[in-house]
Amino acid sequence: MNDYILEVCVDSAESALAAAKGGASRLELCQNLVIGGTTPGSKLFEVIRRQTTIPIHALIRPRFGDFCYTPYELEEICEEVAMYRELGAEGVVIGVLKEDGTMNMTAMEQLMEAANGMSVTLHRAFDVCRDPKEALEQAVSLGMNTILTSGQQNSAVKGAELLAELQRQAAGRIRIQAGGGICADAIRELYPKTGVTAYHMSGKIELASPMQYRKENVNMGLPSLSEYTLYRTDVKAVRSARAVLEEL
Repeated sequence: MNDYILEVCVDSAESALAAAKGGASRLELCQNLVIGGTTPGSKLFEVIRRQTTIPIHALIRPRFGDFCYTPYELEEICEEVAMYRELGAEGVVIGVLKEDGTMNMTAMEQLMEAANGMSVTLHRAFDVCRDPKEALEQAVSLGMNTILTSGQQNSAVKGAELLAELQRQAAGRIRIQAGGGICADAIRELYPKTGVTAYHMSGKIELASPMQYRKENVNMGLPSLSEYTLYRTDVKAVRSARAVLEEL
C-alpha cells in the first residue's frame, strides 16, 4: 500500500520517539491517554518537536467524558486550537456535539476558523454521535481532512461494516481513519473488508515504575489505576503495523 497513514497516539516524549522509531507517519499528541486523552501541555509539544521532525496533530479535549461542552470549555478549546497553530503543530484533532447527539456546527465553524489552514481531524466524538452519515457530510462541508472512527463500536474490527460504508460514502472527499484496538493483525483484517488506508494506534505496553519505595493504599487518582504502572508506546508494535501496511 503506497498511500497509507499510520498515526500513533502518544502522551509522552518517550512514546513519541518510540513511535517515530517504529515508522509512524505522524503523531496524535495528547496527555492522559489512559482516560482516552486530553489536551497536551505546550511544553510537552515543544520537547517532542525539538527531538523529532515527525508531524504532530494535537488532540484538543479539555476533560474526560462526553463532548458536550460549556461556553467556558468551548472558549478554552478555541484558544488551544489557535495556540497549537501558533506553536507550529501540523494539525489539531477536535469534535463538539450538541445535547441531542448531533454535531455542534456553530462551535465547529469557530474551531475551523481558529485552525486557519491546519489539518483538522474529527475525533471519536464521531463515534458517539446520533447519525454518523450525516456527521460525515457535515465534516466535509466544514473542510475537515480526516474522521477518526472505530465504526461506532468499541473496536474498529467490530465496527468494520460501518467503516466500509463510511469509506464508500467519503469517496475521497475526506479521509476515514480507523482507530480503536488497531495493531498489525487488526489492519490485516480491516483493509480487505473496508478499503481504509489510514490507521490510528497507541501500541502501548505496561512498564513497571522505577520506584523502589512504594506507599501502598494511597491513591493519587482512580483506585483502579496503579501509580506504579507506566504506559508507553512499543516500537515493535508500531513497526509491525507499518510492515503490514507496506505489504498490502
